[in-house]
Amino acid sequence: MHENDRTAARPAEGLGMEAFAALGAPNLAFVGPVETERGRAFGIHAADGKLLAVAASRELAFAAARQHDLEPVGVH
Repeated sequence: MHENDRTAARPAEGLGMEAFAALGAPNLAFVGPVETERGRAFGIHAADGKLLAVAASRELAFAAARQHDLEPVGVH
C-alpha cells in the first residue's frame, strides 16, 4: 500500500461529531434499539448523536423520521 493510499483510507480521522454532522448528514436520522424504563424501544438520533425521539417500534421510528423530513437509517 502506498503512503497516500493509507491516508485516503481514513478521511474522517480527526473529525468531531459536529463536523461529521455538517458533512451532508444533517438530514439523516439513525434509528436503533434503546432501553427505556418501559423496556426496549427504538431511538431516533441525529448525526451528532443527539437523541431526537423514542418510538415503540422500528417501523414507527422510521415513519416519524420521515414525517420530519429526515432520511432514516437503521443501526444495530
